[in-house]
Formats: sequence, structure tokens, C-alpha cells
Amino acid sequence: MTEPGGMRASDAERESVVEQLRVASAEGRLTLAELTERTEAAYLAQTHGELAQITADLPGGAPAPRPAAPAAPQGRMRKWIVAVLGDAKRTGTWRIDDGIGAVCVMGDVVLDLRQAEVRGREVDIVATCVMGDVKIIVPDGVDVELSGITIMGDKKVQVVEAPHGQSAPVVKVTAYVLMGDVKIIGDSHAAPIKRGWFAWSEWWQERRQRPGYGGHEMPHRRHHGLH
Repeated sequence: MTEPGGMRASDAERESVVEQLRVASAEGRLTLAELTERTEAAYLAQTHGELAQITADLPGGAPAPRPAAPAAPQGRMRKWIVAVLGDAKRTGTWRIDDGIGAVCVMGDVVLDLRQAEVRGREVDIVATCVMGDVKIIVPDGVDVELSGITIMGDKKVQVVEAPHGQSAPVVKVTAYVLMGDVKIIGDSHAAPIKRGWFAWSEWWQERRQRPGYGGHEMPHRRHHGLH
């Protein structure tokens, strides 16, 4: 007889766990890095037991259907990080409730989102750069959408994407660059951060490293640029 934890998981059950993770993130229980890692782990899980380990430290029960997020009102408040003739950094644990604005004028701005508590469906960033650099660090596995205008500068993404078809967290960046650079980089291009390790982490790490596990390769995001 098959043990309950060894019963094969269905696609619907994986999606249910992913939704539970999104709700936990909106409640401030998971950082962006934890949400990204556990989302990937949910899609890699093959049994009920593996799914249960992913949410073992979160409130139990099936997640309630979550209403669609309301449209952002005009004049929505943003949290601004500004560097003029200097540097500005936002790293470590911090909370993102609304959009973020990053401005650098002959300076540098660094935003590390990996340990941020993201309370919405996506992270919305507007980056304005004049003769400076904006660097945004995200967990590998997020879906990055980069748009905007570059004049005598560069904007690029160096992030390992989640496999096609997975509902990964979204980081949306609109960049306006004049003689500067806006870069979005993933874990593989940044200094590592300390992560909490839970019961599910060991089997997730082991399975993630298996060649061809889940039938997906995770390609690097191509560089985007508009000159």
C-alpha cells in the first residue's frame, strides 16, 4: 500500500501550493527569495509528502481563493531611493508595499530585493539614471520585465529564468537612462545571502541538481536594450 506522503502530486495540487505561498508572501511570512525558491520547489515536487514539506512552517489548510489585485490608482505612492553625487543602497530585510522609484544622478543605487517582503503580486520599479548606475539584485527564478528608453547608456538583465509555464514572482522595471546603466542581476552574479534552511530544502537542492529534473532547463535571460 502506498504511504500517504508517497502519493503522486497532481498539477492542480502544485498550483494550490504555489497560491498558498503567494498568500504567505503577501502576509509578510516569506521574503522574495524564499517565495521564489519555494515556488520552484513546488513545481519540482512529485509527491504529497514533498509538497507538505514546502509549507510545513506556514499556516495549514488549503489557501482560500484570492481576489484579483485592484488596479493601481493614479499618483500611486512610491518608495524613493535617491543618489545624487553619491551612493544609496537598500539591502537586507525590508518591506515593499507599493512601487519603488530609484533615481541616480552622477551616483549609484543598489536595490537588493532578495530578502524583501513583497506584499503585492509583483514588484514595480521605475529607475531614472543620469550619468550613474542602478543595480537591482533579484533571486534567480523570478520573471523580469524590463522596458524603457536608453540614450548613450545600457540596460540589461542577467537572471536565470524559471522554466516556461511556471507562475514565478514578477519584477517589472521601467528604466530611463541617459549616459548610465541599469542592470538587473540574479543570485549567480551577486554575493550570496544567508538563507534559512527548512526541512524541504535538502530534498529540493538534491533534486534541483539532477540533470534534466522536471524536463526543464533554465536559460539565461537575454539582454534587453533600446538605444
